[in-house]
Amino acid sequence: MRILIAPDKFKGTLTGAEAAKAMAAGIRRVLPDAEISVQPIADGGEGTLEAVLAAGGERRETRVRGPLKDAVTAPWALTGTTAVIETARASGLEFITPTSEAAGNAHCYGSGELLAAALDAGASEIVLGVGGSAMSDGGSGALRALGARVLDDDGAELPLGGLALARASSLDLSGLDSRLEGVQLRIAVDVQNPLCGPDGAAHIFGAQKGADAPLRNALDAALSRWAQVLLDATGVDVQQPGAGAAGGFPAAFLACTRASLEPGFDLVAGLTGLDRKLAETDLVFTGEGSLDAQSAFGKAPLGLAERARNLGLPVLAVAGRITLSDSELSAHGVVGARSLADTAPSVSAAMTDAWRYAADAAETVLKAHLSTH
Repeated sequence: MRILIAPDKFKGTLTGAEAAKAMAAGIRRVLPDAEISVQPIADGGEGTLEAVLAAGGERRETRVRGPLKDAVTAPWALTGTTAVIETARASGLEFITPTSEAAGNAHCYGSGELLAAALDAGASEIVLGVGGSAMSDGGSGALRALGARVLDDDGAELPLGGLALARASSLDLSGLDSRLEGVQLRIAVDVQNPLCGPDGAAHIFGAQKGADAPLRNALDAALSRWAQVLLDATGVDVQQPGAGAAGGFPAAFLACTRASLEPGFDLVAGLTGLDRKLAETDLVFTGEGSLDAQSAFGKAPLGLAERARNLGLPVLAVAGRITLSDSELSAHGVVGARSLADTAPSVSAAMTDAWRYAADAAETVLKAHLSTH
């Protein structure tokens, strides 16, 4: 039997690759001679880089400015002439302590430096996975790393960070890297939030970055100001669905480059050759940290299950926890599922020894499937 193991990350416990190895161990207990292949999946946010590297992408590293003061070494991938960048690797939450000061001052300058590195490497297409960001700066930091200048009423350049955009008056694009004109930027998004307003970047995602209610209001006003500056400079209205992802990162590039927003899972699936791998398998395993109501809205595991179902392939799922009913899972193509929470003696044990219980869950759900098919 040919089995494809294609999980997303189990956030906080296992990477997609680690989860796949654990599942493989459990499967081997039941079918020791199975032909197993592994391909981590992602929805365009964190985990995208890992999925591309697992599919054969070349790993690169660049030293860049982090979201505050410290420099970080950020990995990215090159596959042919396509570069794959996760903004979180340069400008992610992991590099800050979530406080109001950090939330107001964090920026994505380092993500722009990764874009410059990709251009230096000769990339003609750049895929940007966004998510897990520390900043709410509307992409202004990255744009500035590529040569743009954000100016106040006196023509002085503003400090980096989202809060400073409240004083933005104009955008000077004369120094913007001309190589961007010949590159297709594909931004993977799995949310539909606009840049500003009650459903915008600051109000919906600001709290997790450390912003209290007054600061979220201030950041929202600053991003609204930034949207007007972008409109004045380029004629592009960036107040559109998806522009509020990753602290509004897409906004600057929707206005100033040939960027497009694309559903994250579909984009990553294309990069990793997922459809070809599905065509060469008999049974699919997938999973993630939590299979819940949010999983039905563009998340990778159920997106994969639907693709597999359309090919007539059964899909089994392993997840940290599962709150969807059997009928809800079946509607997306999942014919059997088992959670670590139900396999381990306690939730804390499942978290502490996730590898062990992911293997056990895979073994259990496979035995159940084989007994009825």
